[in-house]
Amino acid sequence: MSEQQEVVKNHKKYRKDKPWDNDPTIDKWKIPEIQPGEMNGSLLAESSFATLFPKYREKYIQEVFGMVKKSLKDHGIRAELNLMEGSLTVKTTNKTWDPWAIMKARDIIKLLARSVPVQQCLRLLEDGTFCDIIKIRSYTRNKEKFVKRRQRLIGPNGATLKALELLTDCYIMVQGSTVSVIGNWKNLKTVRKVVVDTMQNVHPIYSIKELMIKRELSKDENMQNENWDRFLPHFKKQNQKKKKVIKKKKEYTPFPPEQQPRKEDLLMASGEYFLNEKQRQQKKLEEKKKKQQLKKQQQQNQDGEEEDQQQYDHGEQQIQKSQPQDIEEIREQIQKSGKLKKVKLF
Repeated sequence: MSEQQEVVKNHKKYRKDKPWDNDPTIDKWKIPEIQPGEMNGSLLAESSFATLFPKYREKYIQEVFGMVKKSLKDHGIRAELNLMEGSLTVKTTNKTWDPWAIMKARDIIKLLARSVPVQQCLRLLEDGTFCDIIKIRSYTRNKEKFVKRRQRLIGPNGATLKALELLTDCYIMVQGSTVSVIGNWKNLKTVRKVVVDTMQNVHPIYSIKELMIKRELSKDENMQNENWDRFLPHFKKQNQKKKKVIKKKKEYTPFPPEQQPRKEDLLMASGEYFLNEKQRQQKKLEEKKKKQQLKKQQQQNQDGEEEDQQQYDHGEQQIQKSQPQDIEEIREQIQKSGKLKKVKLF
């Protein structure tokens, strides 16, 4: 046989269409809502999570813990606060009717420990709301660069962070070396990308501009199924060339450099080494007074020079005003004074 026959795969040989495969009314991506009483029986084992919180958050957590405990109790989760250890613990009970509620409770106590307000934390109990904690400290080793890039993410008076929140419909909190985000799972991915790019030295204004264009394009029904790449901005990386600093080579000498005097040697040379503590302080005070007097004298001399200059300028102005500018004026002044007389010649 010269021509090979095509091999037919039979992995779907016994598969039959299910009733929900071709039903257009069923949304396969919808998250099913669980109501109390839908779960038969209780959970087989107890699950628990704990987290530590810093000392400065103790007062706030103590104030809002009653609200957190009450909200979690509605989902059958027990919350505990230990002020001695500085920890928050959540556990499942026999009344837990949602198996995923313990994971939501775990995220709530994590966010509470990272300075997120309790109103935002309790949003996680809603279906379709998730959180993401992004660690940003590992993206740069230099502390100064890290602080600058983190401040770039926040922006002046929090303007950049507010713009990101409005464009992504997420709550964003920058605290220490982490960024806490609460919102929809799609928007969480967008925020994570912007945060990581910012910490890798890409300015967030580029991402904000791109998000604004995407939002405007999504409003147009004709652009829903088209490629948006031609509308999005493409920024090129520009590496600034640094000026090469030419180091001058030092002349080689076989002799070692001259030994610098010690602190004790300098004190001996000035005579302070043999003085006691009281005499040293007195000497320092005298030197300080001398410097103050010298400074005061220089200031007085400078003020006197300025006054002399002002007087000199004023005198020059008066002389210029008093001097006549025209020859006719000079002649009139002399005639008035009677000094100019007509002389008859032969």
